[in-house]
Amino acid sequence: MGYNGKRSRGASRRDGGGLDRTLVRVLLFPALMVYLELVMHIYMKTSLAYAPVYVVFAVAAGFFFSALTLPWSRTVNGVLTKVLAVLLSVICGVELIAKTILQTYYGPSALKMAAGNKLTDYSDVIVSTVIRSIPILLLLLLPAILLCVFGGRLVGFARFDPRFAGLVLAACVVFHVVGLGVIHLPWRGDLTPARLYQMDTNIDDQVEQLGVFTMLRLDAKHMVFPVKNTMGGDFSGIGTLTPPGGGASSSGLGDSSQAADPVPVVDTSPNVMDVDLAALAENGANDDIKWLAGYFNSVAPTKKNEYTGMFEGYNVIFFTLEGFSGYGISQELTPTLYKLTHEGFVFNNFYTPLHFTSTSNGECQNLLGLYPKGNFPVTMTRTGELGTNCYFSLAQQLLREGYLVQGYHANGNMYGRDLSHPNLGYDWHQFGEGAGKTTARGRLSDFEGLDLRDDGSLQWPQRDKKMIEASVDNYINSDQPFHIYYLSISGHMPYSDNWTARQYRDIVDALPYTETTRNYLATCIEVDRALETLIQKLEAAGKLDKTLIVAAPDHIPYFDVATLEELAGQKFGSSDDLEYLKEGSIDFDVYKSALIMWSASMEEPVTVNKVVGQVDILPTLSNLLGLEYDSRMLAGTDALSDSEGLVIFSSRCWKSDRGFYNRYTGEFTPAEGAAMTAEEQESYVSAMKQLAGYKLDSTAMIVENDFYNVVFGNS
Repeated sequence: MGYNGKRSRGASRRDGGGLDRTLVRVLLFPALMVYLELVMHIYMKTSLAYAPVYVVFAVAAGFFFSALTLPWSRTVNGVLTKVLAVLLSVICGVELIAKTILQTYYGPSALKMAAGNKLTDYSDVIVSTVIRSIPILLLLLLPAILLCVFGGRLVGFARFDPRFAGLVLAACVVFHVVGLGVIHLPWRGDLTPARLYQMDTNIDDQVEQLGVFTMLRLDAKHMVFPVKNTMGGDFSGIGTLTPPGGGASSSGLGDSSQAADPVPVVDTSPNVMDVDLAALAENGANDDIKWLAGYFNSVAPTKKNEYTGMFEGYNVIFFTLEGFSGYGISQELTPTLYKLTHEGFVFNNFYTPLHFTSTSNGECQNLLGLYPKGNFPVTMTRTGELGTNCYFSLAQQLLREGYLVQGYHANGNMYGRDLSHPNLGYDWHQFGEGAGKTTARGRLSDFEGLDLRDDGSLQWPQRDKKMIEASVDNYINSDQPFHIYYLSISGHMPYSDNWTARQYRDIVDALPYTETTRNYLATCIEVDRALETLIQKLEAAGKLDKTLIVAAPDHIPYFDVATLEELAGQKFGSSDDLEYLKEGSIDFDVYKSALIMWSASMEEPVTVNKVVGQVDILPTLSNLLGLEYDSRMLAGTDALSDSEGLVIFSSRCWKSDRGFYNRYTGEFTPAEGAAMTAEEQESYVSAMKQLAGYKLDSTAMIVENDFYNVVFGNS
């Protein structure tokens, strides 16, 4: 039927059975694609309920690859078939390793970022993970291996008429259309296959519901044809959300000497700026800008409060702590961390939700007050590439107040920080690569005085105490108030025989924990000693009482969640679910951590019991420093205001002061003491789901459209 003349018919007879060989050739790749999808889903323990979706799409993709391997010469067909089979299997293996190590799958849009990062930082983890994964990798490669060894005898690679290949390609189209029909069946849940098909975020959900290869295809498509905003313009629900009868629970400053004085009048006006968002919603340059303006105009602003301007004019030193968790703090091992978390602002419900690309987008939450996009391009990296106006970054706010602003990272260039961090406003100092480069904000400075190997490379991971010692003299005697940002590195995985852990073996070796946990605690001790050194330097310079110290993790040590269980003395879920941080099956207290906001000038601690997340740090600091900012235009809110606490996780589950919403089950569990009627709860959950989606999905529009520049101009 599909053979090209006598030569092809002869070839077919030599290869053995014409019809059988034709069916094998045509169905080879559909069968391979279905096999790879099923193996991946079964191994990753994802839901098989969506098998009708990804199987149909796998068959469609398989027919496409089969059509590619039919119309050429026998040799070309054979080589092409084997290469494609191996390549598709390797792609699945790479995705599995990426998910295991980095907690997310990677699409084609990740290649640019991966090429610019130092994978040597993960070399030990990559090697150990690959070795541990050899059985599943071999299972994925098994069909390709058999094809390469026995394909010539069992399959044959004779040439088919191009018209027959066209028929196979038509079958691809038919199955693809069927797949589009299947995704529009009445699937249950907040993220259905049809919705995910239109999104360029939530790629873990895309893999689970649409399949690995459909996720990769959509990612490549969206690199050329960006997704359009489909969130709609009805903001009526979020405008009705009000605090559940109060905000932060605090003990106040406790200055009894002023007890007899009249109670001062507290300014409770909204933290907003003089901008006409309503006009921009009507006349914006494009639909995204109009949508953002309409959304922000509907958000209830937070109010000024008794803490507004509490640290006005203070120096500010901000740490993003690599891989840190509050479960690593103890009074005996880390006395400085214990002091700072118990004698300043005490946040009892602070969470560090793990979002896409861990460290970089942990910084996005800490420094921009925004949730990062849940896919590539990486939000922080993108701000540097585009030169996005990060108007509310603490660096830019304090530059406008005349501060000396510097940033330090005792490591080489990763995630494009040579562009993003100067763009934030920092006089940026990093080691090696990128140093000496001239940016729009000046020349990057090299970082000297660190621990080096004999070949001149950095000891790994570099000690945070060394970072402090090598940088503190650059600013501590400044006549200007200063804002310093430190991106730490000493807590970087793996927690094996690394440079930082070696420094504290005499302290941790006797502890009753596993070796990994002992080494992790050694990195926490290093953070403690770095902060102790900084405090001593500030005190000696007479600057301590006028300095606010802030520290927050970038993310939990996600590759070693068992360590957190050991330190917390509780289970957070099954080991398999925790390994891949499947948020549908884990206890979200795995993300519970510690946030430091401390000044020696505080006479008593201030306790905050509301739910607080990383995105809340920037607006809280803006209010404490008495800075002018617009609370409507950030995803976070002032943790000391009367606004309701809210933390949104990458899976679109969320936790508020009034309860926890599980997106996977669709269930809302009210917090203790949160009384709502069934009708009130239904209305509240519906509005909060809408708000959570807007907070997650608006960041990419802000960055890509340079929204703050549209509103405030290039300042």
